Amino acid sequence: MIRKIRSHLFNIAFYLWSGFMALIMLPTLLLPRRVCVFFQHQWARGAMFLLRHIAGIGYEIRGRENLPDEQVLIASKHQSAWDTIIWHAVADDPAIVLKKELLYIPLYGWYALKAKMLPVDRAAHAKALRQMLRDARAIAATGRNIVIFPEGTRSSPDKPNPYLPGVAALYRELKLPVVPVAVNSGLYWPRRKIDKCPGTIVLQYLEPIPPGLPRREFMQILESRIEEATRALIAEGREKMPD
Repeated sequence: MIRKIRSHLFNIAFYLWSGFMALIMLPTLLLPRRVCVFFQHQWARGAMFLLRHIAGIGYEIRGRENLPDEQVLIASKHQSAWDTIIWHAVADDPAIVLKKELLYIPLYGWYALKAKMLPVDRAAHAKALRQMLRDARAIAATGRNIVIFPEGTRSSPDKPNPYLPGVAALYRELKLPVVPVAVNSGLYWPRRKIDKCPGTIVLQYLEPIPPGLPRREFMQILESRIEEATRALIAEGREKMPD
């Protein structure tokens, strides 16, 4: 019962905080892009603060030594809404690949466009992939890191989704090292559920994959590293969770 109350209180606080930030960010639409990025960072940090102090969910970052100083493509496991928020808190100025439908959300879509995220129209298939690559080349030329969720949508902790070709296309086109990322966020902030479980979400950077590998080899390495590390994080998280 206490967990349900804390979960509902967090949801209320999160939406109030997000609504408040969405309103005060309106002037940033007329200001330089980095001003909007700065406020996105503050929004995400505030969300993490509320998550910790209301829902009892903190987070831990592991494997920072695997994140090079050079520009990279980050390929992250995706289990929760948490995964889309955290990158605004822990990365400097990430370009996140997101589904185009999110741009239709009032205010949020405007800020995503202002911050120059990477929207993809999944219904357009090959045409969408070509457009994503054109946009990604322009973003990569500015030195920003790009974050992509290879599965394209959230998966449950025990049932991964197929890895989609977008990450391989970016890998081939941009010729950047790829840093795989594992998470166990689905244990604590499950998809399509209101209840949240107190604990510590772990985000783990894994060994980078150098550019230039054949497509099939790259995809095999990427998926095996992410899924193996994710399974370990899930098992570790479940050992620490209350019954």
